[in-house]
Amino acid sequence: MHPSYTSDKPGDCPICNMKLVLKEEKGKSEPGELKAEPVLAKEKDLQEVCVEHNCTMEGCPMHVRVNIKPGERLICPVCGEVISTAAGKVVEIGKAPVRPLRPIMVSAKKQQLIGVRTEEVKRMLLSKTIRSAGRIAYDPELAIAQEEFIQALKNEENLKGSALTERAGSLTEASRRRLKLLGMSDEQIDALKEKKSAQTNLYLPEKGENLWAYLSIYEYEIGLVKIGQAVEIEAVAYPGELFKGEVLAISPVLDAVSRTNQARVEIKDPQGRLKPEMFVNAQIQVDLGIKIALRDSAVIDTGLRKIVYLSLEDDTLEAREVRLGQKVEDYYEVLEGLEEGDIVVTSGNFLIDSESKLKSALEGAQHKH
Repeated sequence: MHPSYTSDKPGDCPICNMKLVLKEEKGKSEPGELKAEPVLAKEKDLQEVCVEHNCTMEGCPMHVRVNIKPGERLICPVCGEVISTAAGKVVEIGKAPVRPLRPIMVSAKKQQLIGVRTEEVKRMLLSKTIRSAGRIAYDPELAIAQEEFIQALKNEENLKGSALTERAGSLTEASRRRLKLLGMSDEQIDALKEKKSAQTNLYLPEKGENLWAYLSIYEYEIGLVKIGQAVEIEAVAYPGELFKGEVLAISPVLDAVSRTNQARVEIKDPQGRLKPEMFVNAQIQVDLGIKIALRDSAVIDTGLRKIVYLSLEDDTLEAREVRLGQKVEDYYEVLEGLEEGDIVVTSGNFLIDSESKLKSALEGAQHKH
């Protein structure tokens, strides 16, 4: 039937030939009477008030926040169910109710059928390899900035005791700040101040002179990179040949587009084979030390939290929220939530989690009846 067609008498729709249905007018309310009718949630700004709904999906964003007064009703635009607000119950914007973690009983036979495997949480030596791409430095801008800094130092020295001393000092400080923005550390600037000559290897390296390389480190790994760390460099032009280097400085500014940070590395090239603007690949080996480690397959990431299932006595499996650190190959560094010797489920944990949610939903339904 087509709602666009109306008639003042019974008959058939000329478009689809279906019988016309009598359209009833809504009853008029008495003066002063307020009639609360369901309204579409999409007409409201999703904000603070938490609503009652039988949705058991953890983190479901559809039935969580609506901007209506306690006691009013609305229609869920997803499932069409009429839902109402819990009086006075308010949650923070952007937060969803989190399902409480409960133990679950799974018989040994059932664990075998669904392929449950367990593993002990251990302390182990964790070492992470940071891989990065970069290029041999060709940076005349930095070389010019170094020359300006050296010249500013000379001017400040020559004008000492005159009326222009303060202005000369301001120019020196401005030149120093520019060098820091271009990626030089305070130690490097102090060394440049003592040397009083710019580095020519930034644009015209001589044979046997150490070179600089700029490496792009991803944002999630930049916290592991420290000044002084050893770096192995492989140039695209010389595959299989490794050059040794050292991290000299890390840029104070992150690239907003690529989400990378620039690390400046000094490379030893006694034969003068590397050329400015050559592409290179780099590896930085980071020793994290001996840490409590958890196999990555044991972790269930719900988006709101990270959960593992512990295997306890009497076929009991307990869900435990954990806080994780760095990921090293197949393992996570455990910061909080587990102890050495805990037995965790590494296979079949998603089926266990599904059964846990199902049992929670059934228990909730029985409680309402």
